[in-house]
Amino acid sequence: MAKKLVYFFGAGKADGNSGMKNLLGGKGANLAEMAGHKKLKLPVPPGFTITTEVCTLFYENKQKYPKELKGQVAKAMAKVEKIMGKKFGDPEDPLLMSIRSGARASMPGMMETILNAGLTTKTIPGLIKKTNNPRFVYDAYRRLMMMYSDVVMEKGSGIEPKTDHDGIRYKLEHALETAKKKKGYKSDTNLTVEDLMKLCDKFKKIIKQTLKKPFPDSPEEQLWGSVGAVFSSWMGKRAIAYRKIEKLPDWWGTAVNVQTMVFGNTGDNSATGVAFTRNPATGENMFFGEWLPNAQGEDVVAGLRTPNPVNKAGKTKDTRHLPSLEENMPKLYKELHSYEIRLENHYSDMQDIEFTIEEGKLWMLQTRIGKRNGQAAIRMAVEMAKSKLISKETAIMRVRPDQIDELLHPSVDPLAEKEGTLLGKGLPAGPGGAMGQVVFTADDAAAWAKKGKKVILVRAETSPEDVHGMHAAEAILTAKGGMTSHAALVARGWGKCCIVGCSEVQINLQKKNMSVNGNTLKEGDWITLNGSKGTFYEGRLKLNP
Repeated sequence: MAKKLVYFFGAGKADGNSGMKNLLGGKGANLAEMAGHKKLKLPVPPGFTITTEVCTLFYENKQKYPKELKGQVAKAMAKVEKIMGKKFGDPEDPLLMSIRSGARASMPGMMETILNAGLTTKTIPGLIKKTNNPRFVYDAYRRLMMMYSDVVMEKGSGIEPKTDHDGIRYKLEHALETAKKKKGYKSDTNLTVEDLMKLCDKFKKIIKQTLKKPFPDSPEEQLWGSVGAVFSSWMGKRAIAYRKIEKLPDWWGTAVNVQTMVFGNTGDNSATGVAFTRNPATGENMFFGEWLPNAQGEDVVAGLRTPNPVNKAGKTKDTRHLPSLEENMPKLYKELHSYEIRLENHYSDMQDIEFTIEEGKLWMLQTRIGKRNGQAAIRMAVEMAKSKLISKETAIMRVRPDQIDELLHPSVDPLAEKEGTLLGKGLPAGPGGAMGQVVFTADDAAAWAKKGKKVILVRAETSPEDVHGMHAAEAILTAKGGMTSHAALVARGWGKCCIVGCSEVQINLQKKNMSVNGNTLKEGDWITLNGSKGTFYEGRLKLNP
């Protein structure tokens, strides 16, 4: 009998469970648990997981798949199609899929994701007819082109751009920004159907020009290209760098999750978000998270748009004017809130969850053990033991030695802070105080730190490519993003001082300087960050050990 390489989940059933992380990866095991466990059976978009064993075989056999894989994938896809009442690649009513990685341990953003696979010139008209929403369809298409050309056609093919500006992602983002600037738009959501159609045509030309081949117009090619790129990303530069830092072995491999797409960007009745069952920065027992209306998940995590707080309790002085999900969609917020309570009780630990609302229906896309800093880890362990959610022994084991060490991190001297020149304020994403010289790229941060210099990495937003520089820096400061963005998530996991979403910061990479509230700082200038308050100052302020 052929070895089982593909595990199905969805519609209250699953072939796997949360105990199968080694085979299905963390994401796949938890999707199976959420979908199929008799006490959960949450609304999870149906899909299937290709196991970590396939990843090992892929590398052992010169990047070729086991011969039985295609048949097992086709069988699982047919199950998904039956549940959804749509077919992958059908020109009348196409089913679209997401393809995501999932290792045993959480590696936020270190490997690849493709959304909206299955959109082609043949399926676009059918989807427009079905949804009566051409703007949404072309928005989904331009996102697919941006991701696929970057992940599969460039990185997956081993193409190394000479500079950031030569990379396909940069070129497409530049074309998007130019289109917005031309029309005086502030946000991607201002783009009209006509704007997006023109942009998609422009993207195709840029892709062909840069990568010397056309964007694929076959759903099957998009699916298998994406699966291969996820497996290839396991041995990608940034994934290797992250595993080195986290001391994770290379032989683990990654699973691939192929899941029905649900859309948060079909209009104002749709949304997407990331939430934690407790506050990952403080440990407070309060449902905490961020959401964006009319958006896809990458918008929240990549920090491209600064998101709204998920509830009224999570509002701060800086976000009090933004509408919460609790206020905007109270019924759906209540449903989400009930799921997060069930998930924390089920896993007996703080959960990091991703969700999408499509046309007023809530879908759960992921749950995993949430990363937290030292202060939060101790508070959660103590409070969970007190409430009998976990035993005292488990509580002790929940706090790692490096998290205790974090509590001994330096903090900015309150007196020096009072007298210091405040430059700006953002969201306090990582604890403690830090000072260093400003640098604007991850490579410079790593190079300067190697020479023994203390640096602060300042970016518009961080991406997984920046992980080596983030690790080398004393602290991280970003102009965009929220408390669930990539920078915040990674910094928190390392207990590193970090401030995100400081919108006053304007960076000029060519001139290697930044302006903030009328002050200009050049590469090498000293600044001091208070990651616990989200404030940063000119020069070197005294730090208390």
